[in-house]
Amino acid sequence: MLRFLKSALVLVGLVAVLSFGVHLYAGWRLRTALVEAGMSDRVATCMSKRMVKRLGILQLIKLQKLEGDKKTPGAWVRGVKAVNDSQAILVTTSSAALCKTGLAR
Repeated sequence: MLRFLKSALVLVGLVAVLSFGVHLYAGWRLRTALVEAGMSDRVATCMSKRMVKRLGILQLIKLQKLEGDKKTPGAWVRGVKAVNDSQAILVTTSSAALCKTGLAR
């Protein structure tokens, strides 16, 4: 019984670490992609934080498929529309607007 309990605790701990780590990694990748596309550090950091909090991992993977230079938040919004995910469009649009205007940090 004790062996089963230890195995279960290790499994739960591993799932928790992977879940937390995946979101950190996704946020870092998203922010890096935004900066490399030409956005300012401030806007890229703000957008990536908001998007990682509000979108699931599968939605973030879909967004990874966006290609080309997107130097403005508007260009990112147009690119996200091609992904055809209404929640991703809503989150990206609101994040771009709020972060660019400085209403969100």
